[in-house]
Amino acid sequence: MRCLIIAAGRGSRLSHRFPLKPLAPLAGTPLIERIMALAAGQGVREFVIVGGYRRPQLQRFVRAAAARLQVTAAVIENAEWRRENGHSVLAARESLPGEFVLLMADHLFDGALLGVALRAELDPGQAALVVDFRIADHPHVDLDDVTKVQVRDGRIVDIGKRLASYNAFDTGVFRCPPALFAALEESMRRGDGSLSGGMRVLAARGDARALDSGGRFWIDVDDERAFALAEELFGGGRPRP
Repeated sequence: MRCLIIAAGRGSRLSHRFPLKPLAPLAGTPLIERIMALAAGQGVREFVIVGGYRRPQLQRFVRAAAARLQVTAAVIENAEWRRENGHSVLAARESLPGEFVLLMADHLFDGALLGVALRAELDPGQAALVVDFRIADHPHVDLDDVTKVQVRDGRIVDIGKRLASYNAFDTGVFRCPPALFAALEESMRRGDGSLSGGMRVLAARGDARALDSGGRFWIDVDDERAFALAEELFGGGRPRP
């Protein structure tokens, strides 16, 4: 199964650390190489990475990182990288003819969490998102920024940053069918170009599963506070949950 990594944005909140966020060194290793290594540790050998801001620089680094990890990786361009993240996913359509896993370039996690997505038994056309049900006093979550999820009977009912009613958090680890691309196009026609918008389209059809993270570690490295915390957690080796 191929792995799609969204890495098109600038990451302005961390630009003081490194001009291109996916290449920002965290405890000595750039973020995107950490993500690739985590996926490779779960058996993923083929990567599709969507770049935008400073794409040639990202491409040079990814080529070297892929050689170090003994995997293959292609960097494709999202010319509309300033727009919502669903446009980055859609840019990879021609490179992903079958099912794939989808990761964010700034979400770090316990590799076993990706294993949950890879091993899940899904019906044809179903998407799945690994969610964290620890919504009370989560040690690593920024409530103002995290994507929230409403889950009922193992299925996603709604998803988005502004949900008033929710019972889980989006960990940033997805398993997706090709049907996601048409769902994104439908969401964009309605004025929502986000990945969450595409997932809402699938959820309305009953085709969006929620997979329990089991409390495994994950963190969205989106600002200075999160970066410092992640560096502390990873600096000593394996992260603490």
